[in-house]
Amino acid sequence: MLRKPLPARSPVSSQRRSSNGDGVFRSHHAWLFARNFFRHPRMLGSIIPSSRFLINHLITPIHFDRSRCIVEYGPGIGNITKELLERMRPDSRLIAIETNEEFVAFLKYQFHDPRLHVLHASAAEVSRIMYDLRLDCADYIISGIPYSTMPISLRNSILRESRQVLHPEGAFIIYQFSNAVLPHLQAHFRSIRQEFEPRNVLPARLFYCMK
Repeated sequence: MLRKPLPARSPVSSQRRSSNGDGVFRSHHAWLFARNFFRHPRMLGSIIPSSRFLINHLITPIHFDRSRCIVEYGPGIGNITKELLERMRPDSRLIAIETNEEFVAFLKYQFHDPRLHVLHASAAEVSRIMYDLRLDCADYIISGIPYSTMPISLRNSILRESRQVLHPEGAFIIYQFSNAVLPHLQAHFRSIRQEFEPRNVLPARLFYCMK
């Protein structure tokens, strides 16, 4: 279900989006992300939210026209969440799983979209969450949580649960700031495509994992 990434949006297109509120959204709420980075540095991979280049690179391969359910781990202040909602079908659902209570409250205040479900929970609970919401599987799972700094048992549980709820033709899409997670992904997924996005702080490595 993956498509090859397209080139990032042109500067003109990006400026137009910023004039419509995208730039305001990012600058106005960056302080919340930075404050939580200093409070919980092991929970966030970077002090700065993902760049528009990374977000575009990350989600361009998604077939939004065929996706009924997308799961996002660690949505933070929702800059990726916002882009997903703009592209999703009217009948799709987005499940945002976040362990930080402040981010959860912010997301619920910021977004008023019936397709979005924001839950204060761990990604290791994704099977239970899907069951509670009466969802059979996820077409895509997007994750930026730092796997290299979490306990081994938790990391294995998240990867195992993610594979379990993923559609047979779906993809587990991860962005990290090193290759440290690769051996762990290879233990759970047969096919892994790696890509790189330098236009981010920090430069990011992308992993597109399929069953």
